[in-house]
Amino acid sequence: MNESGGEARVLIVDDEPMNLAIISQYLEDTGRDYILDTAEDGMIAWEKLAESAGTPNEYDVVLLDRMMPRMDGMEVLHLLSKHETLRNVPVIFQTAKSSKEDILEGMSAGAFYYLTKPFEEDMLLSVVNRALRDRAIFKRLSKCRENTERMMVLLDSAEFHFKTLNEARNIASMLSNAFPVPDRAFMGIKELMINAVEHGNLEISYDDKSHLNLTQGWEDEVHRRQELPEYRDRFATVSYQREDNCFSITVRDGGAGFDWERFMEFDASRVLDNHGRGIAIAKNLAFSELEYSDGGRTVRASFTCEESESDE
Repeated sequence: MNESGGEARVLIVDDEPMNLAIISQYLEDTGRDYILDTAEDGMIAWEKLAESAGTPNEYDVVLLDRMMPRMDGMEVLHLLSKHETLRNVPVIFQTAKSSKEDILEGMSAGAFYYLTKPFEEDMLLSVVNRALRDRAIFKRLSKCRENTERMMVLLDSAEFHFKTLNEARNIASMLSNAFPVPDRAFMGIKELMINAVEHGNLEISYDDKSHLNLTQGWEDEVHRRQELPEYRDRFATVSYQREDNCFSITVRDGGAGFDWERFMEFDASRVLDNHGRGIAIAKNLAFSELEYSDGGRTVRASFTCEESESDE
């Protein structure tokens, strides 16, 4: 799957044949070039995933049921998270469990996209599109990161200005190589920097983004607002600092601030939303500390070598 909309390989895992048929039909009805595969339990799914790893047939996204016989969704997630290649395949977790503890357990294992059963067609397609978009961006940026990895480990401090989503992603990709666990750092840095662009500088509200994700108009709206006189000259900054065993970034935007406190933890009431977990992911999974100031216009995130190494 590429960003221009090529073929996307999708694995649908569910022990209910009816659910497999419904999800497959939803995706087929979009008219997009999906290559669909199914598995009726986690063991079959893992066999197919392992066989595809590192090949041109590697899956681009997995829709994974949590409760299944033989091997459940959590077991599959744990296997994926330990695999050098497959840990980067986005997993959309289908579950009836939506408590904060259940969400954190799933996300800690690598499920950053959630569907709570029963779900609607529009929500399913929105989440699948978000996961595939993130997968395409990750693939592109991974190639760039390979060229900067050796250089970035020597970096002690730096500061960058950015205005666009692509600038945010590219800088996050580069900076992540300065951290002990680049994949985890990239996830957190990217979320904080994109938040500075869309919600900070461009003042796109939470409800606005929910609607834009459903209509596939999010990036178009970002580009439109960046051309408006009131937003055209706004930029954000990200600074990196390494002191002994502590690695940190500070992101500042030029917006009006926002109510950041309600986004710091995983909230079961938002699990059905097609976005809104980026800050919680950064705080709970990517960094050891995350702190907002200046009314939400500035955020500092850090983690230490000891914590990152012990997580590996």
